[in-house]
Amino acid sequence: MKQAYLVWFEYYPTIPKVHRYTLASRIDIILIEAIEMTSTAGFTPQADKLPYVRTAIRKLDTVKILLLVLWETKSLDNKKYIALSEKLSEVGRMLGGWHGNLIAKQNSPNRTSGEK
Repeated sequence: MKQAYLVWFEYYPTIPKVHRYTLASRIDIILIEAIEMTSTAGFTPQADKLPYVRTAIRKLDTVKILLLVLWETKSLDNKKYIALSEKLSEVGRMLGGWHGNLIAKQNSPNRTSGEK
């Protein structure tokens, strides 16, 4: 997530002013919130992680849509859009795997210490 944000941080000042202080600013805020959610989930007890991971996934999906709007309005060129999209897709796969593991653990029967 941090690597994706660093790429975004490099591109942010190059966004035309018409979108830099509106759409790009909102993307920046949502990315920071997604980082906060993943960080919080990382330091939260296992039973309480799921809501944070779900929120991070939702925020990541929102960023992807807003980046698409920036790209479609020519405020973000193809090369930058592709670089960001690749990083965000990688983060999405990681969050999806984490979510799947949390769901699997939540749905698995609890074993007592004597069972195999």
